[in-house]
Formats: sequence, C-alpha cells, structure tokens
Amino acid sequence: MTRPFRVAAATAILTAVAFFAVGCGTTSVEAGAEDAPDATSEACQNDTTSTSSGAVDITDGVGRKVHLDAPAERIAVLEWQQAEDAMTLCVAPVAVSDPKGYATWVSAEQLPEDVIDLGTRGEPDLDALYGADPDLIIVEAFDADAEIVKNLEKESDVPVLVTVGADTSDPIGNMKNVFTLIAEATGRTERAEAVLADFDQHLADAKSKVASASLPTTDFVFFDGWIEGSNLVIRPYGKGALFTAFGEELGLTAAWTDDIDKAYGSGGVDPAYGLAQTDLEGLTAVGDANLFYSKDEEGGYTDELDQSSIWTSLPAVKEGRAHAFPAGVWGAGGPLSGEQAVDAFVDVILAK
Repeated sequence: MTRPFRVAAATAILTAVAFFAVGCGTTSVEAGAEDAPDATSEACQNDTTSTSSGAVDITDGVGRKVHLDAPAERIAVLEWQQAEDAMTLCVAPVAVSDPKGYATWVSAEQLPEDVIDLGTRGEPDLDALYGADPDLIIVEAFDADAEIVKNLEKESDVPVLVTVGADTSDPIGNMKNVFTLIAEATGRTERAEAVLADFDQHLADAKSKVASASLPTTDFVFFDGWIEGSNLVIRPYGKGALFTAFGEELGLTAAWTDDIDKAYGSGGVDPAYGLAQTDLEGLTAVGDANLFYSKDEEGGYTDELDQSSIWTSLPAVKEGRAHAFPAGVWGAGGPLSGEQAVDAFVDVILAK
C-alpha cells in the first residue's frame, strides 16, 4: 500500500518534467485550456447561491497578500483536500495533482473526467501546470518560504494561494478555514456559508444520535497503516488529528496519548497532522479502547491484521469493537469528507 497522506507537504521540492501528463482520466493541455470544466454533482446542479464579482484581495493561510482582478475560475490544485473543497464550491479545477490517486482515496467529490493530471503532489509537472492556463494555483504549505511557494512564484506571475492543510490546535476549525479561503478566492462565499452550516447541522444531528449510546468504554483510536518491506506499520491518529477531533465531538476519548507515543512511537506525533507511527504491538498500549481503522485495498495492511495473533488478541477485536471505515473516507478532507467520517463514527458507535 502506498501512503497517500502526504505529511511532508511543507517540504516538498517542486521539479519539472519535460512532457505533458497524459493517460486515463486526463486530457491534453490544449483541450483542457479552452474552458473550465463544470462541477456537475447533483448538489451543484441544484445550487442557487451566487458568485461574487470584482477584484479579490485576501490574506492566505501563511499571511501572504494575494490579489486577483476577478474571482478565480480556472484553478489548478496541488492537494486533494483543496481539490475536494473546490468541487464542493462548484468550481471544478482545470488541473489537479494525481487525480487517479484522488479517485482511489477520496469519494466525497468526483473530479471531472477531463481534468489535467499534474503528476505527483510532491513534484508536479510544470509544463502541464502552466499549459492548463490557470488564473490561480492553490497549494498546501506551512510557511511563506516553503520551497513549493518560492519555486512557483519564480516560474510565473500566476497568483499562488497557500493553504495550511492541518492544525492540531483546532483541526476542524482549520478545515473550515481552508474551505472558506478557497471560497473567497473563487467568489463562492455564499456557497461556503451554506455548506458549512450544513456540516455543523450534520455534526449536531450525529451527536444527538449517539448521545444515549452505551459503550464499554469511550476510549478510541483511529489508525491506518501500510506494509513496508516485510513489516506492518501502524499509523495511529493522536490528539489534534482531524479524525480524532470528530470522534471527540461525538463523545469519545482519544486513547493515543503522548506517553504512549513516547513508549511505542518513532519520532513522535506529527506536529501538523497529529499522526504517530508504531507497529502492531503498539496498539496493545491502548488497552480496552475501541479500534477504528481505514479499509485498505486487497492485499494491503488490513489483510495482515487478521493473520496476526497480536491483533486477534486485542480486547476490541475479541469483543467486536474493531471496525473498518468504508473505503474512500479521506482522512484530510473538507466538509463533505468530514460528514462521511462523522457518519462512519456514528455507524460503528451504534453497531450492535
């Protein structure tokens, strides 16, 4: 299994390759450069919110001033959360990094078939990027001097909007802030307000559904993982991770603590995303905690779980309190992915 959750986004080095990206799910640069694709989801087809006009002056996620003569229409997006956000705002990107990977891991919003493939999220194809003729490039970074920001500014005068993909001090608030920032840049603030109101109501309804649920313990840990060589690697979501915050909003208690990470982790919890790393034995440290995890592709790490005596001996597994989330619920997404995650939590909390 590959590790699609790019924790090292802030330090990615931007390089160019000498050809246009082509293949399944992509189109030629000339074809994609004529008109911005439509966001054709049912929600967008029925959307009645307005798009603002006139110049846009905003401060992006790392404090940079960004000026647009008009709201952006042809946007190129280098991260999946922001691509999902754009689609939810009914602004279909003309170009996205690794749309095939997006289609594998993100199900909340579907990209248009003719979106231009910009290559990997860490090293986008600059020829394809600028050939798409964007009026705004949206990236993820954690400071204004990040390599990806400096390189894009050096290569072209196309405005660059920097978003901060995660914040352990307020993961849900940051998710909303990123969404709102993209809405401001595209003139879609009215749509954003409606979507965020729906998200808040969705979360409130979910809290009501689980308020009377009786669990042996409210302790929980969500994790994903991968196979590295012959080793099974487990990535627990600690305090400050977005999925952990959703669980806490629903009355659960995060079980992966700093003390556990110091004993079983390797390098500590990631300060931006709240993610740790351990082996399967590390999960024994959470005791009776409920275990929730991402469903992997066939032959991936979840197949290895069932074959491990450590896994089958864990209290949550023996008692039927270990549950896989549905495939395609993205762990670093926007409001719609967030609603999917909340629904997955509700389903497992109420499972009998």
